[in-house]
Amino acid sequence: MFYMKIRPLLICVLPLIAISCFLSFPVFAQQEKQVSDTTGYSAIIPINKQNLLKNIDVIANMQYNLRNDFQDGKFVDSRFRMEQFRFEIKGNVTDKVYFRLRQRYTSQIEPQSVDKLTRATDLAMVRIDVSPKVSLSVGKMCADWGGYEFDYNPIDIYEYSDIIEQADNFLSGAGVSYRPNTGNELNFQVLNSRTQTFEELYGNPPGKTESKVPLAIVGNWRGSLFDHKINTIWSYSIFTEAKSTFMNYIALGNQLKLKKFSFEYDFKLSNEGLDRTGIVSSTIPDSLYPYAVEKTLYTSHWLKTDFRVSKKVNLAFVGMVDFARWKDNIDAEKHGDDVRTAWGFIPSVEYYPFNELNLKFFVNYVGRIYNYSDYSKQRFGASDYTTGRFCIGFISPLLIL
Repeated sequence: MFYMKIRPLLICVLPLIAISCFLSFPVFAQQEKQVSDTTGYSAIIPINKQNLLKNIDVIANMQYNLRNDFQDGKFVDSRFRMEQFRFEIKGNVTDKVYFRLRQRYTSQIEPQSVDKLTRATDLAMVRIDVSPKVSLSVGKMCADWGGYEFDYNPIDIYEYSDIIEQADNFLSGAGVSYRPNTGNELNFQVLNSRTQTFEELYGNPPGKTESKVPLAIVGNWRGSLFDHKINTIWSYSIFTEAKSTFMNYIALGNQLKLKKFSFEYDFKLSNEGLDRTGIVSSTIPDSLYPYAVEKTLYTSHWLKTDFRVSKKVNLAFVGMVDFARWKDNIDAEKHGDDVRTAWGFIPSVEYYPFNELNLKFFVNYVGRIYNYSDYSKQRFGASDYTTGRFCIGFISPLLIL
């Protein structure tokens, strides 16, 4: 009875209440998927500090292609593939403190035994500029091997030579740089000699005891002559691999740089008390020696030429030859030190469609020829083979911020 009396009043009042409630709350658009509610939270970077981002770069380093693979001259398959994707953040915290972080998303993500960082973490380092001439660096960084091949951004390399391909190129440690003048820079680093344990890397070679101080010492000189037309990146490194067992590595990089033409040549030599590069040990069957062998020697010759036809077109060629030798004489059937010779050639055409964006499209062929010595064929059952891939793709260190 009471409801019947107030019903006319409710009919008039309820719409007004509904309209009032609607006006008192914000109007929402269609709900987004997989977005968390952030109301009531402050931004991680306060507004008054966001101007710091002007000194920060966020970069997506990419090499992507359609690759067509061949084995011994026969077509294998075609597929799209992200060859390289390395996400990078770097910049200055202050005018004297610089940081750099780079994560590789096309590599293993398992933490390594020694430094507890994944192999996918290329860089996690801080540099302090003590003065205009002196800098100190700590963290996981590029080992300053020397040579122009390793000095390139990895996305600009279509195929590495043997020594660089097999090395631990990013290691934890500390370094100091000294720039006596504008044309020269001297670098000195003390690094972990590896990212894995001794057993993981070498197995259990007889008579070898793991070093208690497995470090690498790297010295590097970057020089420039004749108004930067001739440049050098030379280095020497020594690694403690086991007790009284070392690896000595020399890299001599040389560059001639003219207006439209550049020529680079690297010579590399790695003399290894234990087979760190691993190509010789991987050629030998485990039935003979199920561990890393001793006294291996690797040498590499790498050259790259570029001819900039125009602002938009570059013609490039990379050639390389790598020699793997085993100098030990524990095998009674051994006759000669040569194990394998690997040849490589990469002709490329690169097209830069944009003037203000470092993005290039490329077409190339990556050819490799692997020749084994008679000793490797007879004793280890190795066989010569060739590989090739024809690629069409793009490369860009895409600057996001």
